[in-house]
Amino acid sequence: MKLTKTVWATAVASTLLVASLSAHAQTKKELVQKLIDIQQSSLENTARGLTENPARQLVAAAQQVIVQGVPEDKREATAKQVDAEIKKYLDAANPIVRASTLKQSQAAVAPLIEEKFTEDELKQLVGMLDSPVLKKYQGLLPEMSKTLVDKVVADARPQVDPKLQATQTAIRSILDKATGGKLSQQQPQDKPAAAKPKAK
Repeated sequence: MKLTKTVWATAVASTLLVASLSAHAQTKKELVQKLIDIQQSSLENTARGLTENPARQLVAAAQQVIVQGVPEDKREATAKQVDAEIKKYLDAANPIVRASTLKQSQAAVAPLIEEKFTEDELKQLVGMLDSPVLKKYQGLLPEMSKTLVDKVVADARPQVDPKLQATQTAIRSILDKATGGKLSQQQPQDKPAAAKPKAK
């Protein structure tokens, strides 16, 4: 009878140990998943950046061509057509890159996090990232960034604008010279040319 109780107690203890280890592994996976879920907005921002960076490059290149090669009366319409194509690209590419980013975060990032962090470290990390205070701070970042940018622009503009205008003028002169005067020919005539004195 005593032996049977001991065997039973050992069996129960073994079962509880296996269940505990299984729960431990599951808990760690859940913590990894929670960590990824908390970071979803950051992952989506990464995806958006991956999609928008090439679009910005296309826009910059198109603007240069529009300014230098398109007649002034057609520039606005041409720019609108370019904008429509960029929007079409973003509308099509954003969902693809977003889905891929979220999928790859599960396939590539989750195992890496699970391998490199202990369960205790994951609990601490999730606790920090899920903290209401941190969320409040992160929510304030866009406003802080805008406030800082506005203040820097207002403070530095008087000193920077003349340098920027001088640089633009110098670059325009270089490009005008390189294109045989095409840029200066495209400039609207703000004031009529001074009348040349007649030869006597």
